[in-house]
Amino acid sequence: MRKVKSARKLGRTAAHRKATLAGLSTQLLLHKRIETTEAKAKETRKYVEKIITKAKGGTIHAQRIIFRKIRDKAAIRELFEDIIGKVADRNGGYTRVVKLAPRYGDAAKMAVLELVDYTEAPAAEPKKGKQDRSKRLRGSKKATAESSPKSEAAAPAENEAAAGEEK
Repeated sequence: MRKVKSARKLGRTAAHRKATLAGLSTQLLLHKRIETTEAKAKETRKYVEKIITKAKGGTIHAQRIIFRKIRDKAAIRELFEDIIGKVADRNGGYTRVVKLAPRYGDAAKMAVLELVDYTEAPAAEPKKGKQDRSKRLRGSKKATAESSPKSEAAAPAENEAAAGEEK
């Protein structure tokens, strides 16, 4: 009888698949957010959630087991020092997959994989037009002129000189 296997092969050999998931997991732990294809994101989510759960133990043994999968000291340090502190009270669900528009070149389904506790609301960016750009440039020149030490020191001196001429 045929049994369905739950893991995706991602069109790779076993060694290549293992390396791909380890690389994606490393980047997720370092940058807290990665953009990849939907299938890779869903597989990486399974892979990294098991790693985070194991790391919650906080033991040297857990570090060694995780280091077998993720061979990056900076990522391991980030995981045990920063990430575990934020997810200590969670019982799972450390990551989120957000679907995006298809990729332009080959129409592959794209997604963002992110750590849940590190997401921030994106700031609204102003429209990029000629008027907006010129206002921003003028505003930035004005702000730098007001805050520069030369203009602050020159302003009282000019006021004294103008007062001296009036007398």
